[in-house]
Amino acid sequence: MAKTATKKNNLSLEECFASLEEIIGNMNREEISLEEAFASYSKGMELLKNCNEQIDRVEKQVLVLGGEDSDDNTGFSAEA
Repeated sequence: MAKTATKKNNLSLEECFASLEEIIGNMNREEISLEEAFASYSKGMELLKNCNEQIDRVEKQVLVLGGEDSDDNTGFSAEA
């Protein structure tokens, strides 16, 4: 199970989205069993969590970069 978690953490955001689309397609099949649906749902939730973590990391990096630039390089004065 640890190998699976490591593999999922190494997926790019695009790969995660592609996997999620595949899972959704499989879950929309009429002949899917309850067990398969639950396993797919669980895998999809793990992938979604991974996507959210990756997006959060990028947002934090953007905020840090934006904070460095916004102090002196905005062109606006505090007195305006």
